[in-house]
Amino acid sequence: MSGIVYLVGAGPGATDLLTLRAARLLESADIVFYDALVPDEVLLLSRNSIKFKVGKRSGRHSTAQNFINKRLADAARKHQVVVRLKGGDPMLFGRAHEEIAYLKEQRIRVEIVPGVTAALAAAAELGVSLTRRGLSRSVVFLTPRAGAGERPNEWARAALAADTVAIYMGAGEAGEISRALIAAGKPAATPAVIIENASLPERRAFHGVLAELERTAARSSGGPVLILLGEVYREAAASQIIAPWPNEHSSSLPMARAIRTGRARSSSS
Repeated sequence: MSGIVYLVGAGPGATDLLTLRAARLLESADIVFYDALVPDEVLLLSRNSIKFKVGKRSGRHSTAQNFINKRLADAARKHQVVVRLKGGDPMLFGRAHEEIAYLKEQRIRVEIVPGVTAALAAAAELGVSLTRRGLSRSVVFLTPRAGAGERPNEWARAALAADTVAIYMGAGEAGEISRALIAAGKPAATPAVIIENASLPERRAFHGVLAELERTAARSSGGPVLILLGEVYREAAASQIIAPWPNEHSSSLPMARAIRTGRARSSSS
């Protein structure tokens, strides 16, 4: 007999952007393996579980993927509910395929719980749709990063083919991204927005154009960054307005209270 490993999306950071399924699994988890970017307030929903940090961040010490895979399998043989908590959505730049494949080889059941990815949170926060009739009919989520031994990453071609571009894990390479896209034919005046800490109270947005991307990205302070490119951001750059979200949205307590209240109502009905 073995437990189930749930690959759960923690969303962009704000606790109340978790799905109800994710929150309930965190409350009932026996053990949680969580990413580096998962906020402490999200982990508060899993007060009674064993927790292990297995994060990966560029330029910093990271946990080897093979080690994570084995720890998940070992945990499932000892516990009923194992949560692998990933920032954003597990199926987007989360190396979920490697964990799913390994666990299936070990005959361990895996279930996926989607999460809100950073590009969707940033779009909501800016109040700017990723698509717009007559202006943007296509969106691409990409990263310029490619691991050792991987096939060449055709990220620039993908960026040129789409009307709106969301670039993950690219802040440290903003200069290279800008030069590569301009050289490939993307206009230097393409509107660009750098979103740091999307959905959190300390969120910040920096507007510019593709030619100034490196200088714009340098204004961030080390939080998780998303780069957005496209004509849909031209009006936002002119107004530079971010929709105000109350700070209490970042608190885990209302979420936990709502879950408990919902359960109490369902059990009494």
